[in-house]
Amino acid sequence: MAQNKVAFGLSNAHYAVITEEDGVVTYGTPVRFPGMVSLTLEPKGEQSDFFADNLVYYTTNANMGYDGTLEVALLTEEFRKDVLGETVGADGVFVEGANANPKKIALMFEFDGDQKATRHVLPYVSVSRPGHSAATKTESVEPGTGELTFVASPRPGDYVIKLSTGSTTTDEIYNAWYTEVYTGA
Repeated sequence: MAQNKVAFGLSNAHYAVITEEDGVVTYGTPVRFPGMVSLTLEPKGEQSDFFADNLVYYTTNANMGYDGTLEVALLTEEFRKDVLGETVGADGVFVEGANANPKKIALMFEFDGDQKATRHVLPYVSVSRPGHSAATKTESVEPGTGELTFVASPRPGDYVIKLSTGSTTTDEIYNAWYTEVYTGA
């Protein structure tokens, strides 16, 4: 298959809850995460330069993953329970408790391309509680969005930060991307 020349669009988001036991990371079944509006990944880590002989003699980079922002149309109730740790009472009311700890997840998504969508997985993501805002309706109705901030860190054990499909990815891997978290193993 030919390589993409451009990337555009964002779709097909999924998450899978992580379980860690004795230092081993395992993933739950991926769950569709509809309504993704935008995704921003900012590299985390610094470049360090060592000077000798009146020039940059050696350069090293610390790749500590990404700081991310995910804008969504509306967080699903499933995500609020599964990941953010909110509980639902018998009366159907969602409760955000002070002791709730968001769970780590694998975050999966794709960017459309001129040849084929490129699929990505961030295999070790910590999300923060989202902020909330709303505005009154005016002459036109603009839907509000929510924003999650997260950190995509190196996965313990193998230090993988991100996996992505490419032009030579097999159909077997590409087509199964959202049925289970691709770990690269």
